[in-house]
Amino acid sequence: MTTWQGWHTFATAPPLTPPRPGDAPRSTEERLAYHSAFVTVRTPAIDTLATQVRTLMLLGRHQQTTARPSLIVTGPAAAGKTTALLEVGRTCHLAHTRKNPAPPGRAHEQVPVAYLLVPPGATAKTLAAEFARYLGIPVTTRMTQAQITSAVCHTYTAAGVRLVLIDEIHRLNPRTTTGAEAADLLKDLTERIKATFVYTGIDVAATPLFSGIRGAQLAGRASLISCGPLPARHGTRRPFTDLVTDMEAALDLTQHTPGTLPRHASYLHQRTAGRIGSLARLIRQAAITAICDGTERITKKTLEAIQLDHLAEELSRPRTRQTARTA
Repeated sequence: MTTWQGWHTFATAPPLTPPRPGDAPRSTEERLAYHSAFVTVRTPAIDTLATQVRTLMLLGRHQQTTARPSLIVTGPAAAGKTTALLEVGRTCHLAHTRKNPAPPGRAHEQVPVAYLLVPPGATAKTLAAEFARYLGIPVTTRMTQAQITSAVCHTYTAAGVRLVLIDEIHRLNPRTTTGAEAADLLKDLTERIKATFVYTGIDVAATPLFSGIRGAQLAGRASLISCGPLPARHGTRRPFTDLVTDMEAALDLTQHTPGTLPRHASYLHQRTAGRIGSLARLIRQAAITAICDGTERITKKTLEAIQLDHLAEELSRPRTRQTARTA
């Protein structure tokens, strides 16, 4: 999705839909493919991010003299940051294309959204090249970083890019020379491209991105949204159980008993430490296992037999008394 063609395919693909009463049964292969991709369940992080992005895009729409306000989505790994970012980007893309349909004979008129990954060890030139690659701007080895940047700013403005999504921002380290130059490039782009920039990264507030002069500039322009694990309880609400219920409702299993997974919400919260990415993987893998072994239902025994990602397994492992005393 880090090219316009890939992003356009992602954004315009028909969304997956859970089985509905009266639908013809899907084949085994279709159901395996469905659970592999699975639906995107609306989460509090998606709602919060959507509201903030919409507001900031309106706030900066007519701003001319300085960089537009930006947004940083931070949190631990597997907390659903990238999923939220992509879902909001897709919504923005579809809203823009509905409001501004392409003229006859053209596939599209404008490019409303750009999605990029910060490359490992990014320099200003390699980061500028990533911006260029998204829109297919020709880049040669002889081009300087300034030349690539000028081409990017001109083309993004001409294409009508309104929202720039930058993932893996924690890879930038402004304390190094190359990292500082890359951070300065982003500042330059936010001032020259008429778009709202949204950054996503792991525990960004704890990285050097917010330290020093460059960090102060970024912190002074960007709002911060924390996308952490879902709590088991929040006042009188049970957000984690609500998410489990929504995911269960989206399953396509012939023998699964509704209400089974919400009854095990406490266990699922302990297994995944409330992380949305880990929960989605666990339920999807359990569903695929149930189809392959013919049981067609998810039980606690099914869930216990599945090994999750290493981070989730480490977080869910009971601490020893010594560890608890040390902590």
